[in-house]
Amino acid sequence: MHKNTTAKIESRLAQESRLTLEDCLREGARKMLQQAIEEEVNEYLENHRFLREEGGGRQIVVRNGKGRCRLLQTGMGEIEIRQPRVLDRRSGQRFTSALLPPYMRRVPTLEALLPVLYLKGISGNDFKEALSAILGPGAVGLSPSSIMRLKESWQREYDQWCCRDLGGKRYVYFWADGLYFNVRLSSDRPCLLVIIGTLEDGTKELVAMADGVRESALCWKEVLLDLKRQGLQEGPRLAVGDGALGFWAALEEVFPNTRLQRCWVHKTANILDKLPKRTQPSAKTLIHEMYMSATKDHALKAYADFIELYRDKYPKAVQCLAKDKENLFTFYDFPAAHWIHLRTTNPIESTFSTVRHRQRQTKGCGSVKATISLAFKLSKEAEKHWRKIQGYELILKVLSGIKFVDGKEEQAA
Repeated sequence: MHKNTTAKIESRLAQESRLTLEDCLREGARKMLQQAIEEEVNEYLENHRFLREEGGGRQIVVRNGKGRCRLLQTGMGEIEIRQPRVLDRRSGQRFTSALLPPYMRRVPTLEALLPVLYLKGISGNDFKEALSAILGPGAVGLSPSSIMRLKESWQREYDQWCCRDLGGKRYVYFWADGLYFNVRLSSDRPCLLVIIGTLEDGTKELVAMADGVRESALCWKEVLLDLKRQGLQEGPRLAVGDGALGFWAALEEVFPNTRLQRCWVHKTANILDKLPKRTQPSAKTLIHEMYMSATKDHALKAYADFIELYRDKYPKAVQCLAKDKENLFTFYDFPAAHWIHLRTTNPIESTFSTVRHRQRQTKGCGSVKATISLAFKLSKEAEKHWRKIQGYELILKVLSGIKFVDGKEEQAA
């Protein structure tokens, strides 16, 4: 009993000590910010102290008391700031604090935190609880109207991004895929047509995202033509995608010089789907050998072995493999350091797993427009963490037309 009482007292004292420390930190932050704002006002007044009305009259820029107290939400909780007021009699001129702009109620780090929390799956009703855990009791949550404003701002960002200038861009590789999402308030199931590209310095970036009616050639052609209208002068050296024939047909029409590479992950899944389960492990080993071989000749030997082994019993699986033979081994004509990136559409799949997670958390957005803007915002957040491709220093050689055989630079005779 004595031990329990002692433990409770120690816990209460520890909590009081923590609260006292937080209060001290909060008060210190308040004083520092208040002082910094005062210094900002003093500097503004000093810079304009020689300005006077005609005839040497009164000063044009002077103090004008203090404004009402304002509560500012910070990472340490709310602090109270009373901002000095400045009267600037010049027409069209007024003092605006760079430290504490008008109408600011949260520090910028918190403003950035709110959309991130929403994007990561926190719904509007859970914001108060989430922010209380981060900022302490009394934290103000995000209202439904604030969430609506967030979504509207993302839609504006997306619209502006779709009109950006691509005149100075040059891509070496494209990854393309069509991704389907559910819309909560509609029976529509939109298909997002997505392209990710690699720039000359090896950086990956989101190139295109558009709403498509299935993955038709017409929709893909519209996406690619939009890139041209935005200033993209030439297509990439290689495009990687799954078996959606619409993309390949559109690409050959808009960027005819771009070579094609089928995604081996999609192709493997399609082939195995046409084989009985007992046969799949051995078949998968042969398929793996095709795209993991060190040379194209070795890969084609594994390809021939697969055809010979399964042609009679499983013709559909063989046909699935054979119909794309021309575009399955293209990556062997590019630097070996790039092969890990060129065999699959993984850059898109891994990025949009986050988007799908957010969709599951909220059971889908209410409209197609909201779905696209949310997917766009999540993709741009993910883009910040994308790494350059391996062997990016070889990209300039690829763009300059140097040939590679089995991943190695072809030596001049």
